[in-house]
This record gives sequence, structure tokens and C-alpha cells, in this order.
Amino acid sequence: MKNLKSLTTLEDQAVTPPLAPAIDYRRELNPAQYEAVTTREGPVLVIAGAGSGKTRTLVYRLAYLVESGVPPWAILLLTFTRKASQEMLSRAAYLIDRQLHEVVGGTFHSVCHRWLRRYGNRLGYESGFTILDRSDQGDLLRLLREPLKIKAGPGQFPRKETIAELFGAIVNKNLPLETLLAQNYPQFEPQTGLLHQLYQLYQRHKREHQLLDYDDLLVEGKRLLEEHPDLRQTLSERYRYIMVDEYQDTNRLQAELVRLLAFCHNNVMAVGDDSQSIYSFRGANFRNIIDFPRLFPGTQIIKLEENYRSTQPILDLTNTIIAQAREKYTKCLFTRKKEGPKPHLLRTGSENEQSQLVCNLVAELQEQGVALHQMAVLFRAAFHSFDLEIELLRHQVPFMKFGGFKFMESAHIKDLLSYLRVVANPRDPISWNRLLQLVPGVGKKTSQKLLTLLKQEDFTLPSALAWLNAQKGSKQGLKSLAELLAQLNEPTLSPATQLNLALTHYEPILKTRFDDYPKRFRDLEHLVTITARYRQLGNLLNDLTLEPPTSLADVTQERGDYLNLSTIHSAKGLEWEAVFIIWAAEGRFPSSYSQDNEEDLEEERRLMYVATTRARHYLFILFPAVSYNRYLGTTYNEVSRFVQDLPDRILTKMRIDP
Repeated sequence: MKNLKSLTTLEDQAVTPPLAPAIDYRRELNPAQYEAVTTREGPVLVIAGAGSGKTRTLVYRLAYLVESGVPPWAILLLTFTRKASQEMLSRAAYLIDRQLHEVVGGTFHSVCHRWLRRYGNRLGYESGFTILDRSDQGDLLRLLREPLKIKAGPGQFPRKETIAELFGAIVNKNLPLETLLAQNYPQFEPQTGLLHQLYQLYQRHKREHQLLDYDDLLVEGKRLLEEHPDLRQTLSERYRYIMVDEYQDTNRLQAELVRLLAFCHNNVMAVGDDSQSIYSFRGANFRNIIDFPRLFPGTQIIKLEENYRSTQPILDLTNTIIAQAREKYTKCLFTRKKEGPKPHLLRTGSENEQSQLVCNLVAELQEQGVALHQMAVLFRAAFHSFDLEIELLRHQVPFMKFGGFKFMESAHIKDLLSYLRVVANPRDPISWNRLLQLVPGVGKKTSQKLLTLLKQEDFTLPSALAWLNAQKGSKQGLKSLAELLAQLNEPTLSPATQLNLALTHYEPILKTRFDDYPKRFRDLEHLVTITARYRQLGNLLNDLTLEPPTSLADVTQERGDYLNLSTIHSAKGLEWEAVFIIWAAEGRFPSSYSQDNEEDLEEERRLMYVATTRARHYLFILFPAVSYNRYLGTTYNEVSRFVQDLPDRILTKMRIDP
């Protein structure tokens, strides 16, 4: 009780006279921003449309509260990164020429950590408890598996990283283990009972040894407020002005923490955009921002609709896309930038023609003075850019990829291509070594024996196959490999057929090497679609291994002048002069996995909204009319439903013939 008494005394003594205003808020802000900044009391929900100055509004509200006499330590700013809170506090301090160190700003996890260090003894935690990072979690889970006598063979039980992810999702998504396994790791459903035992053992071990993982900070922070009403009262009275950034990205626990903390005054300003709620896979709950007025009766809703990023033709498109959302806060973005080119919907014949068109348009924009780093290609899934990456290398266009691996850096891509590479070049030691390491029961010694044979002058693929077939005992996998390589060496086979045969052989290996093999298998299937356009294996492998010239790489490092390739999830919060959205086709965007679930489909629509609102001046949406499917062969694509029926006055539609 001593800590609580000193805290209350501090609050009783604190009287901060209002400062002489240093800022003309009406002049600096538009009417909606001004209303949000100067509304002090009661619950406020600020629906901040894309590019509407959300951060500026939060910064000016921090300054306004302090200038109007609110003690800095009575303000709590909750953000999703430490960097974001530090930037806001720094900008607000600059505006009013006053340090704001007393404002508590940070992530939900850091604030809960602060409470637990100070008051954790109420829950049985000593002040020196240990926080486990992901690496520590993995080490602990590995140790706890031993008493359960869990076999650690490949493919039989999740890896420690996967287990940590599953246990975190139980907390953040508020879903049972059975549901999570069915959704993401069905291959481990037979291990449900053992995983339950491990989860219970993990929780008990942490409590007994004063350990908390990252997710425990939220769980125990919430428990602290729920089980100790006097502490909840004290903290709520202290933090009389609560601001939450990116509220649409909060999970269930975070929303409950805000509700508990504000119970004595309800002075909560939640800032976010329901139309940009796209992180449900991380546990973000769309319902938090939708239900905010119900949880906080009397909520004042303020909409920031003036956009400072895009031209009006782009906003006309984005407004139309999100207007079809089933559940939303209705808003209509507008800008003073009335002029600009209409967005384009471009239909190409094939995926490679889509890639070539992007390269050509990028070159045209560069000629018009748009810098390469001011352009971005966005896509729904990381593998959608694989063909484009090959084409960019061929055109010597430097690029950086954000979200997912670069195509040729992925382990599973390298694994599959190693089959074809040893056929094309039997003296390739790197590919042979990689291929042999995939075979169960084959170690470095066996691999080294074959690598020694590569040095012989008369070494050929048939001699390698003879050596593989001559191995005895546990080397049955080598015989299977030899049979496959003999098939792949048939000169009449196309590269796509060769790759299909290799994928059939590699699929069971993939399942044992990677817990997320369904996602990686989709990558490999897409590699087959890319391969379908090649007639010669050598041409395929050459294109896949092209590297930009040294001088081009130097340009990228020195000037940062590169084309941005990004998943839409990784692009949120960013903007570029020109944006290309590729693979805007049914089954790709929206994803085929979302089409049987209305909530998932709604999130896909919000993803398209986020993608289109990244563009300042130029927006191109592309899709190939024809693609190749491993099982069905040639398939015909329909344009994404999100832009399918838009009128010509909003979207210029063009068919690009080769």
C-alpha cells in the first residue's frame, strides 16, 4: 500500500496552470483534426482515413492537453512500437518547447511490464522476475519436452518455434489449441493431447520459476487490474487521459486493458481506421473498433476524411472499393489535389506479360522523372512476385523486397531446383550436396564420397546414378533419388514436366523439413507455373540465377534507388508516387482461402483498400487473363471482384496484347 499512497499524494499535489498557448490550433489543423485535438473529456473515437494526418492529430493533441493544464504524467499514450511513441512525444515537445518525459508512452507490453515490476508481488511475482524472449521460449520448450518423452523425429511433432507461435496464438487470438491446429497445422492434430500436456507444463514451470513470456505481460497486466480494484482505481485516476494509436490493430486483451484502465473517467481517445484492419492473423480483432461506442457509451465519433496523400481520381476509386464493405464507419475521403490520371486496370495475356508490362511502365515513369524508390509493386502473397523478380533481374532493375523471402533466397525453392541443377550440370557440388542432405539417413560422409567422385575426368550423370544405386543398407532413399534423376534426364521432357516430377518426390520431404509446409508448397506450385513458359532447362536455370551487375548493385547501396516490392501487409503506413498492384484476380486477390468465410473476405476487401491508398499520383492494377495450374493446366482468370464492376469514369480498363 505504500506505493499506492505515494502515487496518490503525488496526484493530490500536482496542479499545473495552463500555459500560454504556443500554437494556433485552428490555423494548423483542419476542422476535423481541430475537433479531435481539442476534445478533452469523455470517450472519443477518431476514424482516421488513409493519409488523413492521424499522427499529426495525436501529436497536436498531446501538445494541446499539456498547454491546457493537464499534468504530463496524467497522460498515457499507447502505441504499437516504441519508436512511434518516442516520435510523437518528441514532435509534441518541439511544438510547445517543453520536455515531455513525464508522459507515459509506449506499447501495451511495456506499460504492463512497468506495472508488474512495481506491483507484481500482488500476483506472486518478485520484482526480479525474468522475461523470456522467443529464443528463451524455444529453449525452455525443448527442455520441457523431455519428461513427456516426445519423439523429436522430423515431421512427428512441431518444432519449438512453431510451438511458441501456437501458444502465443492461444492468448492473442483467444482460440483453443484444436482450432489453431485445424486452421494452420492440420498435420499435427494427432499430437493435440501431447501439446495440451506441454502447454500446461509450460505454464506451471513459468509460475514456479518466476518467468514470463511476452504474451504473459498482457495476461498478467490484465489480471492485476481485475483482481485488485484498489490498484485499478489508483492507476485509472492517475492516467486520466488515455490515447491509443492504431486501435483497429488491438487484440482482445489490449482492448480489455483499455476498458479496465479507463473505468473511472472514460477519457479514452482511440484513433484508427476500421478500413485498415488487416492483421487478424496476428490476433487483431476488427470488432474492437466497431464495438468501441458500445463499450464506451456516449462515444463521440470524429472522422478525418481530408486526405493529404493521393489525388482525387485515386480517392474516388478507394472510396468506391470500401463502400461495398458489409460493416464499416461510412466515410468519404477527399483532397484538394483534384487533378491527376485515373487509375488503370490492365489485363495482360499471361503472368510473364504482366511482369514485362510492369518493367515497361516503370521505365516510362522513370523517363518522366519519377525516381525508382518512389515506385512500389504490391501483392497479396509473397510468391505472387516470383515471376516479376526474374523479369526485373533480366531488365537490370534493382529492387528490394519486403514481406516474405526473395524468391531465390527461400530454402524450399533452392531444394527443389537442386534436382534440376544436377541434371543440367552433374558436376555442380553445391546442388549435389544440398540434394543428398535431403535424403533420410544420408549424412555428410556419404555426401562427401560423391563430391569426391565429381573431380574425376570421366564423371557423368549416369556414373553418379550408378554410384547411388550401389549404396546399401539404409540408403534406399538414394536409390529412389537415382530413379527420379534418371527420369529427369530424359531429353524429351519439358522443364515444367521435370519440375512436376521433382515436386512429387520432394513433397514428403518438404512436410518433414518445414512446419509451415502448406504455405511453402503453394510457393513451389507457383514455381511450376513460371516454368511452364520455358522450353529449355538451361534457359530456365539461367533466368533464375541472374544477378544484377556489380555497378547496378552499387547504385542501390549508394543512392538507395531501387524499386520497392512488398506484400500489402508490409506496405501499410507507407506511400509512393506510383503503385502497381499485381495479380488482382479471383483466387489470388481475394485469396481462394477466404472465399468460404465472409469475415475473411471482408478483410481481403480492406487489404485492397490499403493497397490502393498507398498511391499518391499513379495507380495501376494488373492481372493476367491466363495462367498455368499444376493440376488443371491452362486456366483462365477473372478480375478481382473488388474492381470488377467499377465504372469507366473511375477506372480506365485496358487489355494489353503482346
